[in-house]
Amino acid sequence: MTGPAIALLVVAVILVWGGLIASVLFIRARPEVDPASLPPLPPEADEADETRAAQPHPTRDT
Repeated sequence: MTGPAIALLVVAVILVWGGLIASVLFIRARPEVDPASLPPLPPEADEADETRAAQPHPTRDT
């Protein structure tokens, strides 16, 4: 491999692995919200979910 190819490879590896490490650290520092701590949904939301679940799945005829 030539020098510029190795340099580009190193930059790409640092970019990909650095992004992965940064995202893991960010998620560890700021985890998602615990669903148990959220307020309950109104009854209308449950009814809408049941109505939508009863309907057939839309398909594309293309």
